[in-house]
Amino acid sequence: MRGLKGRGVLISGGSRGIGKATAVRFLEEGCRVFICGIDQTEVDQTVAELSSAGDISGVACDVSLEESVAHLVAAAEQSLGQIEILINNAGIAWQEDFLDITAEHWDRILAVNLRGMFLVGQAVARRMVAHGKGGAIVNMSSTNGLVGEAQYTHYNASKGGALLLTKTMATELGMHGIRVNALCPGYILTPLAQEIYDPSEVAAFANQSIPLKRVGTPEEVAAAYAFLASDDASFIHGTGLVIDGGQLAF
Repeated sequence: MRGLKGRGVLISGGSRGIGKATAVRFLEEGCRVFICGIDQTEVDQTVAELSSAGDISGVACDVSLEESVAHLVAAAEQSLGQIEILINNAGIAWQEDFLDITAEHWDRILAVNLRGMFLVGQAVARRMVAHGKGGAIVNMSSTNGLVGEAQYTHYNASKGGALLLTKTMATELGMHGIRVNALCPGYILTPLAQEIYDPSEVAAFANQSIPLKRVGTPEEVAAAYAFLASDDASFIHGTGLVIDGGQLAF
C-alpha cells in the first residue's frame, strides 16, 4: 500500500492475535515495527519469531498505567526514531452476565480497553504534534461498540467509548495532520476468542449470523489496519470501519 514503506509503527497488544498479525503485515509493507504486550516473555517470543521478516522490537507494557505507557512511548521512539503510525490495539474481554459483574471486573476492562487507548493515543499524539509531520492513529473498537451483545456489558461499553474517543480525537487532531480512525471487527478467530468459545458454537454462529458463513481472520483485520494507516486512506478520518462478513447487515 502507498505511503507505508519505511514508516515507524507502534502496535499495542502486538504480541499475539490480531496485533501479531498486524505486525507481520506492516513488516511485509516494509515498515519498522515496535510492539508491546502485557507479558515480556510473549513479547520476546514474538520479536524473535518475526525478526527474520524485518525490523521489529518491543517491550512489555500495561497500557492502563501512565508510567508504563510513558516507558513504552520512550522506548518506541528510541527504536523507531519517530512514531509515524499508532495501532492502538491492546484489549481484553470475557463473558459475564450483567447482574454478576463486579466493580473490579468493570474497572479492569475499562482500564485496559478505554483508559489504555486514551493514554497511549494521547502520549503518541503529543509526540506526533511535537514532530510536526502528522501521522495516523487507528484504534480498535468492535461491532460490540455499535450494537449490544449479552454477557459483554463491560466490553461493549469500552468499545462504544473507543469509537467516540476516536471521533473526538479526529476532530481535534486533524488540524495537526494526524488522521484518526477505528476498526470495528465482528467475530474474528483469535486466541482470545478460542479461549472463550467452543468450536461448535463458532460454526453455528457463523452459519446463522454471518452472511459470508464464516468468521474472520486476524490477517483480514491486519489488512484493514494497514489500509487505514496508508496513503490510500488519506481522506478517511474520524470513522469506524466495520469488518464483520456482513453480520450487521442482517
